[in-house]
Amino acid sequence: MTVTLGHYIGGAAVAGASGRDGPVFDPATGDVRARVALAGRAEVDAAIASAAAAFADWAATPPLIRARVLFRFKALAEQHFDDLVRLVVAEHGKVKADAQGEVTRGLEVVEFACGIPHLLKGAFSDEIGRGIDSFSLRQPLGIVAGITPFNFPAMVPMWMWPLAIACGNTFILKPSEKVPSCSLRVAGLLAEAGLPPGVFNVVNGDGEAVDALLTDERIAAISFVGSTPVARHVYATGTAHGKRVQALAGAKNHMVVLPDADLDQAVDALMGAAYGSAGERCMAVSVAVTVGSAGDALMARLTPRVRSLRVGPGMDPASEMGPLITAEHRQRVSAYVDLGVQEGGRLVVDGRAIRLQGYEGGFYLGGCLFDGVQPAMRIYREEIFGPVLAVVRCQTFEEALALTNAHPFGNGAAIFTRDGDAARAFVRGVEAGMVGVNVAIPVPMAFHSFGGWKASRFGDLAVHGPEGVSFYTALKTVTARWPSGIAAGASFVMPTMR
Repeated sequence: MTVTLGHYIGGAAVAGASGRDGPVFDPATGDVRARVALAGRAEVDAAIASAAAAFADWAATPPLIRARVLFRFKALAEQHFDDLVRLVVAEHGKVKADAQGEVTRGLEVVEFACGIPHLLKGAFSDEIGRGIDSFSLRQPLGIVAGITPFNFPAMVPMWMWPLAIACGNTFILKPSEKVPSCSLRVAGLLAEAGLPPGVFNVVNGDGEAVDALLTDERIAAISFVGSTPVARHVYATGTAHGKRVQALAGAKNHMVVLPDADLDQAVDALMGAAYGSAGERCMAVSVAVTVGSAGDALMARLTPRVRSLRVGPGMDPASEMGPLITAEHRQRVSAYVDLGVQEGGRLVVDGRAIRLQGYEGGFYLGGCLFDGVQPAMRIYREEIFGPVLAVVRCQTFEEALALTNAHPFGNGAAIFTRDGDAARAFVRGVEAGMVGVNVAIPVPMAFHSFGGWKASRFGDLAVHGPEGVSFYTALKTVTARWPSGIAAGASFVMPTMR
């Protein structure tokens, strides 16, 4: 009998009440492993009410005590690390080692948030005027919400909620309905760590739940990660309803390979960056830009590696790449490969026909590699979000940099070279939020901030790191003078300090 997963509201598991639900697949087999309740307005209202009731006490809790809850959660998460990894693999399909890396990177944000007593320290200026001091402090916003994608069930929510609750806010998480189990498990571990009821809530659902969160006046801020069209909607709707919004969007990350690069290193990097997690990463490299003689040399090394890519179920230690998330998404990615052939791209490796014995129902697609891709092609312009790498050839470094900058997305970019001058010029000149030098996937550590440029992010502040603290707090600056130092008489001019 298939289990139905509900929500987590007010410190307890709550069954769905909307009468709507959806399937949760095991992408490796194609089987339905569970069903998930899809929240309506009533469940969202209940979560908001629970978060509102918990806010005052949690905001008044000293940051050190809030941090100790996160310390206990981190210890519990490490104790149940393998359970979280299995849930990620079971519902997303990525290979076990990749899931282990995801959970680890998520917990690094928890580690950063454990330093919240230091991160919330304000600034103090003594004697800015005679007998007058000034100081600043950061205070929580209230109820904040996170809307997260299917591709990182553990890590992306942890980009948001650890800092949000460490700063004194209460939090409502709306994970992708395709991967609900990890968030529910995290909610249970937070309760075990001593987090008060209502501080962290999980509402599973689809667009109806998203729009309820975006339009409710009680929600102070929204964090989002997903596709560019949805990010635009989230940003426009949230800000129109008076919310602070950070919306991380799509990507088409370029990796420039110069002739002097270590090509074996570059090929290793491309294999992991283009085909890891079946290309379902916003930081995946989906365009390799070769300069001059690097083109033929790179393709000679890369082509056999893509052909021999080991595709299989995520828990098989021999697998290098798992399935895609759903049959519909596999068809969408396959249709892009069809389109690339029609557009004139040279399909050097075709993974569309892959079939795995014993896993015939799984959502598998082999690695695909195009050469001779042109900037006018849709497979170059649009985000595919699958194991499809497009190789574009340029003659000069300047041409490669201009090509990269002309793309509307600016999430990440990388260059592989031994030339320090070229690397420095690339770092300074490329229009992307995260840049790698001989690093294909330059995902910042938790104590820096993650965010792209151009159509890859809407909103002024990036996630986690210092900008995450700023996003989840309101700055207050105080100017203070005590009665003994107040001069007699009213002043009708703009205050100046002398």
